[in-house]
Amino acid sequence: MSTGGLSKARLGRLHDVMAGYVERGEVPGVVTLVERRGEVHVDVLGSVAFGGPPLRRDNLFRISSMTKPVAAAAAMVLVEQCRLRLDEPVDELLPELADRRVLTRADGPLDDTVPAERALTLRDLLTFRMGFGQLYLPEEPPIVRAANEAGLGMGPPRPSEMPEPDEWMRRLGAFPLMYPPGMRWLYNTGSDVLGVLLARVTGKPLEDVLREAVLDPLGMDDTRFCGDPGRLVTAYLGDGSVYDPPEGEWSRPPAFPSAAAGLVSTVDDYLAFGRMMLHFGRFGSERLLARPTVEAMVTDQLTPGEKAVSGFYPGYFDTRGWGFGLSMTTARDGVASVPGRFGWDGGLGTSWFSDPKEDLIGILLTQKAGFPQFSNLYLDYWTSVYQAIAD
Repeated sequence: MSTGGLSKARLGRLHDVMAGYVERGEVPGVVTLVERRGEVHVDVLGSVAFGGPPLRRDNLFRISSMTKPVAAAAAMVLVEQCRLRLDEPVDELLPELADRRVLTRADGPLDDTVPAERALTLRDLLTFRMGFGQLYLPEEPPIVRAANEAGLGMGPPRPSEMPEPDEWMRRLGAFPLMYPPGMRWLYNTGSDVLGVLLARVTGKPLEDVLREAVLDPLGMDDTRFCGDPGRLVTAYLGDGSVYDPPEGEWSRPPAFPSAAAGLVSTVDDYLAFGRMMLHFGRFGSERLLARPTVEAMVTDQLTPGEKAVSGFYPGYFDTRGWGFGLSMTTARDGVASVPGRFGWDGGLGTSWFSDPKEDLIGILLTQKAGFPQFSNLYLDYWTSVYQAIAD
């Protein structure tokens, strides 16, 4: 039997597979969601923490890098309002990043630089080609070590360790770029700079910008930069040690609201975002974004050469690309195309993808850090989601 294009029997298999991870003590709890053709299946398993009370559908999870697509959508709302432009220099709003200098070698000394040939743009920030970010090399280069020492957030999110936005920008502006603008994909930092840009162009705190542009229109009332400790789950590292308790860093407003990894959310809130993206900007009878805008967001922006030198997880970009704040599947020959599915994962244990070809949305929320390349739970979830398609 099936409902909405989903097989009840195979949804039962998804339940059994996820329940196994809870029963074996690999994770304290799991929330899974599958929506196909408008029919929603949600499964809530386990506890808010190891030895804690039962997990609820409305519990808050730290969605970490799943913040990036939300911030990118907010940026595109401002582009459609003609308050920002994709390929216009951002120097006026971000003077700390004007007149950039670039390392002659990414692993070289910080004072061996040349002038950048052009200014940074919004497109550079959205596509992670601003020339600064997480650099994947065999040995940690001096600039990454210095950036970590300066508190620029080059590793897992730590809201309490980040300075307020103007100070963060001052510190970032003291560094040269690792690569010239537009040359190389470097993860993460572009989204944090984007958050500062959105606040400055509107003259409002970033949370207000996200709320007015995306969260309130979509009814995402629980998606914020901090949450009620009574609803926050405990976050764990991969080894099972506590990363952040309910009354920890995400229970109070951060000095630096991170557009890269700062939001908390619920499965139903993120479903509203996933639906808007699935329908290319439409939600209900309204539109958040024009269809061509979302098509641009979910279209691969990287060249095969950029993917080859990204240094990201081995083989990741063989069949994937990067758009504006999110990833998508691509043709195996590397040709950019509007993809079959698009979305992104959160390193603290979450995942979302929307698939227009299958009219499908999948959301996975756990409390344990992981990434699909190294997490059987992620792999088994997505395998089971696609097996649950009835036709």
